[in-house]
Amino acid sequence: MATITKFEDISAWEKSRELSKEIYSVVNKNKEFNSNKALTWHIMKTAGSIMDNIAEGYERGGNKEFIQFLAIAKGSTAELRSQLYRAFDMELIFDTKQSELNNIAIEISKIINGLIKYLKSSDKKGYKFK
Repeated sequence: MATITKFEDISAWEKSRELSKEIYSVVNKNKEFNSNKALTWHIMKTAGSIMDNIAEGYERGGNKEFIQFLAIAKGSTAELRSQLYRAFDMELIFDTKQSELNNIAIEISKIINGLIKYLKSSDKKGYKFK
């Protein structure tokens, strides 16, 4: 894995940014979805939380804190998948779109897991320790 010089270099952050934009698009194009204000707010907040936690963890400058925030981001991917199933069960999102978004969230989770493993095995403690 190459050295990460900024959080934009992290593929999990890039993918979560794309997922957040897609969630926003799905919610705003569907009047029925948008009428459920609580779920709309929560699903958009959760999607944004994934990328936000990756960025915040990176910016803290140490691997231990980064790992902690990556774990939170990974948890948010599971929360988002649960919300997508709820939206599907409420017939606010179709099976194909729910499945597509769910698969992206799973992919992000796997990337985050790999990054956590990498950071745990790295001799470097983070850029704030240079």
